[in-house]
Amino acid sequence: MSLVDKIKNEMAKTQKNKATSFHLGQLKAKLAKLKRDLLTPSSGGGGGPGVGFDVAKTGVARIGFVGFPSVGKSTLMSKLTGTASEVGDYEFTTLTTVPGVVQYKGAKLQVN
Repeated sequence: MSLVDKIKNEMAKTQKNKATSFHLGQLKAKLAKLKRDLLTPSSGGGGGPGVGFDVAKTGVARIGFVGFPSVGKSTLMSKLTGTASEVGDYEFTTLTTVPGVVQYKGAKLQVN
């Protein structure tokens, strides 16, 4: 049974009176949102067209580097973890990063 069918079933089972009007309104809003999401494609968060990826978690924590372009984030990560990332034809361009693991006081920390 799909989520739309579950919502429609819930709406059919709910009595229609003053006390349940708010609940029915919420169900109708969920149904409208689901229909709208099915009809309009999502933009994917501004990353542009393409396929995303997910990195499986390893170790006890994840560490991610955030910063301005061309400051050495990929270089620092490769020096800490011993991994090599794919770079572009021109300077300061990391195309794909390879996650690595750092040992710190017996704990494994994943660096992305």
